[in-house]
Amino acid sequence: MLNLERLRTLDALARHGSVSGAAEGLHITTSAVSQQMSKLEREVGQQLLAKNGRGVRLTDAGRLLAEHAARILSQVELAQSDLEAQRGQVVGELRLVAFPTALRGLFPAALTALRADHPALRLRSRELEPEEGVAAVVRGDADLALVLDWYNKPLPMPEGLAKAAILDDRVEIAMPEGHPLAERREVDLEDFADDEWVSWPEGEFCHEWLVYTLRTKGIEPCIAHRAEEHHTQLALVAAGLGVCVAPRLGRDPMPPGVRVVPVRHRVHRYVYAVWRADADRRPSIRAAVEALQAAAEKIAGG
Repeated sequence: MLNLERLRTLDALARHGSVSGAAEGLHITTSAVSQQMSKLEREVGQQLLAKNGRGVRLTDAGRLLAEHAARILSQVELAQSDLEAQRGQVVGELRLVAFPTALRGLFPAALTALRADHPALRLRSRELEPEEGVAAVVRGDADLALVLDWYNKPLPMPEGLAKAAILDDRVEIAMPEGHPLAERREVDLEDFADDEWVSWPEGEFCHEWLVYTLRTKGIEPCIAHRAEEHHTQLALVAAGLGVCVAPRLGRDPMPPGVRVVPVRHRVHRYVYAVWRADADRRPSIRAAVEALQAAAEKIAGG
């Protein structure tokens, strides 16, 4: 009989493409991955891995068994979800990931409420950008991810995921208090055609959105500074080094010397939770979504 944990190791190898990647995803050592694969090869009586330069690749037999392993593991997760649903208790471990402002703006209140309401639920959270969060859920490295769509640029979403709306996050423009537009009640993005921008690192979903949106308005943006965190971006704005996009979620407290002004044609992003559809009936997933929605309602009400 095939060992489930060894199939899980094979599945991780197929998804990550390397022994080190599989080890990181499974939170075990690389030697443990190699040992599990050696035992699995003895069980099936076929070579599943072959050397590929300094790394390894799956053989034809390895790829075939990995396809079956993915389906088997999905069925196991579905069975676990059904058992949890039948029992109706919010228990076990729940691994959550979120992009930085959601982690700061929503997780403290939501996870505190979850821990109070469901003391038998073990919560684990970490920060990941939206695309990385989706990938972690697809791989099975996370149970639920908070991600976002921009109003005019959706995040690519693979099949097999369920989702729930959490927050409609309105976005404003942050500028130094001495900026010529700082006293305006509303602004247009075109008003900043000649400004230097503070943006996210190149290649990130939000940075690509900003460049795409400004270019659709005929603006070739001058990106002078890049920073991962909104608070760092706002600090650069406070120093008079540019303007930036300022979503409301997780941005307080605002540094002195910064003014935020709404955009006339509403700019916003949709924050939502995603999880694997085969885990849809898990009470812990449902409880987490409800806690996140309750935390978001307080922000929207404020």
